[in-house]
Amino acid sequence: MMNKYESVVIVNPNLEEESIKNLIKKFSDLINTDGNITSVEEMGKRKLAYEIRKQKEGFYVVIKFEAKPELIAELERNYRITDEVIKFIVVKEEE
Repeated sequence: MMNKYESVVIVNPNLEEESIKNLIKKFSDLINTDGNITSVEEMGKRKLAYEIRKQKEGFYVVIKFEAKPELIAELERNYRITDEVIKFIVVKEEE
């Protein structure tokens, strides 16, 4: 059974638009291997509540998707090993 998730990814704001698009595509392709994306929203640069990795701003991307729980561990592993990702969170949406 598939659950609904929302993932907020904050990427390095100094990346060029092209690189941000490539990152979004990389994560989207991963989700689509065993899930289904319902929406991707680029919220753009925002000020961070506190400095993370010497960054005061981050580029926010919100991905809503459906997937099996097993996919989440793999997705989070990918977020972790991607240097451009400053911070991320994956939240299961309540029915």
